Amino acid sequence: MIWDLWKKSFYAWENATADYLEEVLKNPLVLGPSGAVLNGMMKLKAKKQEATTKWWSSMGLPTKHDQERALHALNKLESRLLDMEEELWELKQQKNQEQAAAE
Repeated sequence: MIWDLWKKSFYAWENATADYLEEVLKNPLVLGPSGAVLNGMMKLKAKKQEATTKWWSSMGLPTKHDQERALHALNKLESRLLDMEEELWELKQQKNQEQAAAE
């Protein structure tokens, strides 16, 4: 009984709040400043990341971009190595078949 009452009151509050927030968030007076704040935060984040990258590379450490480039090169090398192992295995199989046919 108390649970049902609490549930009904929660749903009533949720519906009223959702309607109110929907109206508020559609208002251009809210959207404009919110967008400006978000834009400013993203610019600040980009500046922070740029400064961190400069500081990091000034210490002689690889940056995130350097690490990603090295990881990509490692992946390419691993792929080539796997291809070469596969070709070697096929050549061994072919050689074994030729030896078996010669005997």
